[in-house]
Amino acid sequence: MTFLEHLEELRWVIIRSIIAIVIAATLAFWQKHFIFDEIILAPRDPHFITNRLLCELGNRIGSDGLCINQHPAELQNITMGGQFNMHIWVSLVAGLILAFPYVFYQFWHFISPALLPNERRYARGAVVYSSLLFLIGILFGYFILLPFSIDFLTSYSVSEYIKNSINFISYVSNITMVVLACGLVFELPIVVYFLSAIGILTPQFMRKYWRHATVVIFIIAAIITPPDVISQILVSLPLLLLYWVSILISAAVQRKREKKFNEIL
Repeated sequence: MTFLEHLEELRWVIIRSIIAIVIAATLAFWQKHFIFDEIILAPRDPHFITNRLLCELGNRIGSDGLCINQHPAELQNITMGGQFNMHIWVSLVAGLILAFPYVFYQFWHFISPALLPNERRYARGAVVYSSLLFLIGILFGYFILLPFSIDFLTSYSVSEYIKNSINFISYVSNITMVVLACGLVFELPIVVYFLSAIGILTPQFMRKYWRHATVVIFIIAAIITPPDVISQILVSLPLLLLYWVSILISAAVQRKREKKFNEIL
């Protein structure tokens, strides 16, 4: 194919991707009650699965700190057209998420012929694992971190004379930030893999500073959870596990690099 033919093919890839996103966004716009009531606003409800299970666990072990989001803060819209604009924005984001598999397939179908068989295999594996880790991070953020964050940030007060009336746009923005941040944090094993592959990061370094990493993780957990030790542990354990899994990945990559180096010698 000539250069212009490649550009024409890329143009149709982009057009098909945009059409898929618009169709998915339209579907999300039509299902506004499900998107907002069952997904976006659900974590602040006492009957949300995480809130309910944690409260039941707290009652069993005698820890009131686990009963979170029992008195949801009031959400307000303070700008004309704020709800409509947020409806459009959320629909576009939902459309992008729903259409992502198709969009990815389109670009992969366009790029893959230019890759060597070995490169194609590694690229496919990296994409699969990174997508899986991102999804796990999203679910972790939504079902674990988000309920704690909502409970803490909406109930925190510097004075009893100040009432929290949360701006709806601020609420949605914080949800997006927490969930996407978790998705990115869960990409740590992939980042460690590539940094270890080029020799920048070593398992020895990560083992040496694991105590520092543990302190940072517990500080983050303390900020986003109520002042309850059990709550902080529930949030910290998955992050610590992720760190140690990354150490194992770095060690495996290092052994592979050393083996190749010895074969060359």
